[in-house]
Amino acid sequence: MSSIRKILLIGLVTLLASCSNQSTTSDNGKLTIVATTTMLADLANKIGGEAVTVTGLMGPGIDPHLYQASAGDVIKLQDADVVLYNGLHLEGKMGDLFSSLGEQGRNMISIEDGFDVNDLLEDSENPGYYDPHVWFDVELWRNAAEHVTSELSTIDSDNTSSYQSNLESYYRELSKLEEYINDRFTEIPENQRILVTAHDAFGYLGKAYGIEVVGLQGISTDAEAGTSDVRQLAQFIEENQIKAIFVESSVPPKNIEALQDAVIARGFEVEIGGQLYSDSLGDGNYIDTFRENIDTIVDALK
Repeated sequence: MSSIRKILLIGLVTLLASCSNQSTTSDNGKLTIVATTTMLADLANKIGGEAVTVTGLMGPGIDPHLYQASAGDVIKLQDADVVLYNGLHLEGKMGDLFSSLGEQGRNMISIEDGFDVNDLLEDSENPGYYDPHVWFDVELWRNAAEHVTSELSTIDSDNTSSYQSNLESYYRELSKLEEYINDRFTEIPENQRILVTAHDAFGYLGKAYGIEVVGLQGISTDAEAGTSDVRQLAQFIEENQIKAIFVESSVPPKNIEALQDAVIARGFEVEIGGQLYSDSLGDGNYIDTFRENIDTIVDALK
């Protein structure tokens, strides 16, 4: 985001703040939540249930690393009772807006605050920064759900029991998801448990469920994949006889297609095993999308 754009958007936040008073609920009695990503919009609906109205800024297939808020987005954020965002620099171009909204006294919930830093993966290329793709570890997503429940209960104490009940139901769903993930990964031979993707979004998946993960780009899609990156990864794929590599729904496929061409040029056939949902959900919810990702990975690699 250019400095001029930042100034204009932050100025809009300040102007809107001077013209409005923060409410605690919408006209229909429900708490209004604006969530940045599709994962967070789904989480807000799961925990909030009938007590909230949720609006998501980013739809399926949108890359949050590169997303720039529009003037309309700023108005939605300003009008919300609660703003729910990931943090950990996932929404990298919106940090100044979040800071400005917080300074105006808005109710801001960042799931970053729900984690012990020791449970996060440090970005090897940027010491002091951490991988924001926490939703690929179900245990960490439980922590996120618990944090959102606690924050909503503080903001809207009248519905605390409802939020807590919804959390407990969600825990049961997440336990079933984790069983499914572990069961399906056993179908892949141990020497073939290598996941090659467009960018390094699946590190938590690898750590939690015992699969090696290699991304062509770094943790953020702001990083560029150079010719040497493609060449080195092509050699790695050939040496390890990896059957399939994967494109992502929120990342253009050209880099993975170039990687496939480089591998084939070395005399080894590698398939594009399908599309994975990395930085946004598919048509379904978090659990449905996670299961679809696992099915795509296992069916291509086993």
